Amino acid sequence: MTATTHTHQLAAQGLRLGYGGTVVVDGVDLTLPGGAVTAVVGPNACGKSTLLRGMARLLTPAAGTVTLDGADIHRMSARALARRMGLLPQQATAPEGVTVEALVRLGRYPHQRMLSPWSAADQAAVEEALARTGTDALRDRPVDELSGGQRQRAWIALALAQDTPLLLLDEPTTFLDLRHQLDVLDLVEELNTEAGRTVVMVLHDLGQAARYADHLVVMCDGRPAAAGPPADVLTAELVEEVFRVPCRVVPDPETGTPLVVPRARSGRRTAPVAS
Repeated sequence: MTATTHTHQLAAQGLRLGYGGTVVVDGVDLTLPGGAVTAVVGPNACGKSTLLRGMARLLTPAAGTVTLDGADIHRMSARALARRMGLLPQQATAPEGVTVEALVRLGRYPHQRMLSPWSAADQAAVEEALARTGTDALRDRPVDELSGGQRQRAWIALALAQDTPLLLLDEPTTFLDLRHQLDVLDLVEELNTEAGRTVVMVLHDLGQAARYADHLVVMCDGRPAAAGPPADVLTAELVEEVFRVPCRVVPDPETGTPLVVPRARSGRRTAPVAS
């Protein structure tokens, strides 16, 4: 008998999500490739974070299903799902006074057993997460005393310590300056290429999404307007239609990936023409 191969493929079928009586995501059919980095992009209030919350089981669908390797995530136990899927929510809050190391240790909860002691493997996972995110020097600091960028990296460390094959990140570069944005995205790339993790993240920067993602989902009005490789999906026509921004899409001079260059607006300063 051949063993079942887990590809960490996350999919939605007929998914409808909302808050109260307001529908935000409606009738979505979407399959995200396992073993890849997917970036979900789109204008404000298009449903991209709501979609991620639904696929992470933070929202109960009004209709439709979300499956992981074909299994309905709402039929899994919380602990079983937490061993396979890690999540960095958009506005995470820590208990008052908790230190960075204590926060990151919470990521090991799905791996604990009743009466089982904290193991060397647990501590090693915490140490690696602190080192990868550059938060080891902050381990004894209370999370609520950190800067926004430091706090964000502490939460990413928690998600890494959970050591799941699938990682969902909702706007992981929020509050970070450019250097730390790139540090986080480099880490995402490393987790995918070296550790084989499947990553799904919501981003705002189209250039960063195109540079770091294998698969792009462009949301518009609660549904995917396009999905596929960034080079196929990110066109000037799509950007203008979805974001209402006239632009050119040119190859990034560093990577060759699509780079969105907004067209100059009337009255804006333009580069002087050489004489």
